[in-house]
Amino acid sequence: MPELSDPTDVEVDFWDGTGRVLEAAATCDGDAETMLKILREVPAPPVPGAGRTRALFRLLASLGGLDLTAARVVEPHFDAAAILGQSGASMEDGQAWGVFASASPVAIQWQSARDPLASGPDAVLTGRKRWCSLAAHLDFALVTASDAQGEWMFVLDLRQDEVAPSEGGTPLTGLRGVPSGPLDLSGAGVRVIGDGPDWYTSRPGFAWGGIGVAAVWFGAAVSLGRTLLDAAETREPDQLGFAWLGEADRLLHGLRVQLDDAADRVDAGTADWALAQRVRGNTASACWRLLEICGEALGPGPLAFDADHARRVADLTMYLRQHHGARDDAAHGTDLLAAARVAHPLPSREDGDA
Repeated sequence: MPELSDPTDVEVDFWDGTGRVLEAAATCDGDAETMLKILREVPAPPVPGAGRTRALFRLLASLGGLDLTAARVVEPHFDAAAILGQSGASMEDGQAWGVFASASPVAIQWQSARDPLASGPDAVLTGRKRWCSLAAHLDFALVTASDAQGEWMFVLDLRQDEVAPSEGGTPLTGLRGVPSGPLDLSGAGVRVIGDGPDWYTSRPGFAWGGIGVAAVWFGAAVSLGRTLLDAAETREPDQLGFAWLGEADRLLHGLRVQLDDAADRVDAGTADWALAQRVRGNTASACWRLLEICGEALGPGPLAFDADHARRVADLTMYLRQHHGARDDAAHGTDLLAAARVAHPLPSREDGDA
């Protein structure tokens, strides 16, 4: 069953940091600091849309299969590099980055009176930004804030005095190595990136980043499938056991094909948000089903006595909540109907009367 045995096929020479990042993920045991140290030591990460997106997504999947805390540290760092690249900027080596894009009451004060050639900030931010994962441990973050014109994306140096990460925010269960408390900003200087308001969500790369997260989920689902297969090899399965193995392989194969297709569309420049919604929704649904299958097939034993499996189940359960399930499907359906009405407008009343 190839999808349960080795579905990621990482190209080790894809990026100079691949080997070191994978090695660290395999041994970090849920320690985010280990991954942050490696990110500061390897070159700036690869970005999607440059012709090697399949390899990039498979690297993210491999990280998700090895350790979801490691993946949760690396994925936003990669996403930050992609966002910076799409804005015309770049990430310097030796830095660890995050992306803080939750809707939060953060006020923007533009520094319009300053000399355009000066090195000061474009604006200052004041308020509380929610869900800022690892803010106390990163160097920089891309942060969203909104005003009457729309939502802007800024580069925030997290090391300045006007930035105060919360001491709390450690999850009670799932991804416990990734504290995600709020960030208090008191006139923190920032630089704007992107082409004006709402650039962050309107650029094609917004969809690409969403697919990258799904690749991480897929990798974790692969590890669940391997656990299922390992358990079956220790004793002959009954008919239900065989059925669960077959279903797991079928689901994982479908996800891999879908992710490879999405990667090719990213490189071709045709991957839009509708594609991202399909990939994310299908991946989340398959992951929930793999969690259910493992629970039925394996019983309570692995959750009680297999630390790696128990942590993977808790971490993936938390990570999947980035997807909003039926609400995301509703948003996708709304977009589909709007597009259909544009393509096939109903006749006007005057046309009907004629």
